[in-house]
Amino acid sequence: MPNHKIYMQRCLELAELGMGMVSPNPMVGAVIVYDNRIIGEGYHQKYGEAHAEVNAINQVINRHSNYAQLLSQSTIYVSLEPCAHYGKTPPCADLIIKHHITTVVVGCRDPFEQVDGKGIEKLTAAGVKVITGVLEDECKWLNKRFFTRVQKHRPYIILKWAQTQDGFFAPDNNSQLWITGLESRKLVHRWRSEEDAVLVGKRTAVIDNPQLNVRYGNGKSPKRIVIDRKLELSPALHLFDQSVETLIFNEIKTDIEGKNKYIALEDFDRFVPQYILYQLYLQDIQSVIIEGGAYTLNTFIEAGLWDEARIFTGPINLAKGVKSPFITGIIAEEYLSGTDRLQILYHQ
Repeated sequence: MPNHKIYMQRCLELAELGMGMVSPNPMVGAVIVYDNRIIGEGYHQKYGEAHAEVNAINQVINRHSNYAQLLSQSTIYVSLEPCAHYGKTPPCADLIIKHHITTVVVGCRDPFEQVDGKGIEKLTAAGVKVITGVLEDECKWLNKRFFTRVQKHRPYIILKWAQTQDGFFAPDNNSQLWITGLESRKLVHRWRSEEDAVLVGKRTAVIDNPQLNVRYGNGKSPKRIVIDRKLELSPALHLFDQSVETLIFNEIKTDIEGKNKYIALEDFDRFVPQYILYQLYLQDIQSVIIEGGAYTLNTFIEAGLWDEARIFTGPINLAKGVKSPFITGIIAEEYLSGTDRLQILYHQ
């Protein structure tokens, strides 16, 4: 009897290799097993390109002259239900049926309306044996960004900030202060490469003049988002350097100037987080890191619109200043990042 969990765990490992490259699609891994041996594997590597199942099947075809015989006696493991519709690529369910693969083991169903059980139904109707729910929770967790966007019609929200040992976010004189060390800053840049966008408020843009890109590591820089109600920020700031798409939420205009996209909200006095997140959902932004300032972070916390919080506590004390946001949630991890302490929480 094959150990389905072992092969599904390999699917998850493969799927994670697509982190930061496949949004707004989900991360998916696939493994093909013949006679208790992996003969092909693949993952979704880049949005718009081949899905995991295609890459796994192609690996078998490229490596084995008798691929047709092997595939017809194999089991394919997939961390997410194979698609059944034409999108950027043809349906993976059709490809599995074409190659007469006898058994498909699925980690979890795809909640996207055009799939959501239809891939499983198509395979079953073609006589393929389908086994579902193997490492289901782990498969859903891997794609928490995708599931959040599809089911809640908003991006997955990660709050990130640094605070002093005595609970302050920043000095109260509008000066810039590095609370964390280099190791933590490198970690933040890696995080940015894994998400679709990074958001800051006007005050942070003025005081820190951040680039919000990936400099201390590999990977693509995220889209940048800034809240500037009256469009008072200087065009000389790094945010507007046209190096990457930047969204400016305001109450004055909707326009596009190169890579800078101005989006006017209907109402800047109520429901600002909700309006922003719905606009980001409409633009296929699947995940956002909110990096400040304290007012912006608190606005999303008070609205209950967050999924994860990553909080650094540096080794310094400030005695006075801007108080750090207060948040309650499920503490998942705590560990050292250089000389800083990192705490990761999830929303209840």
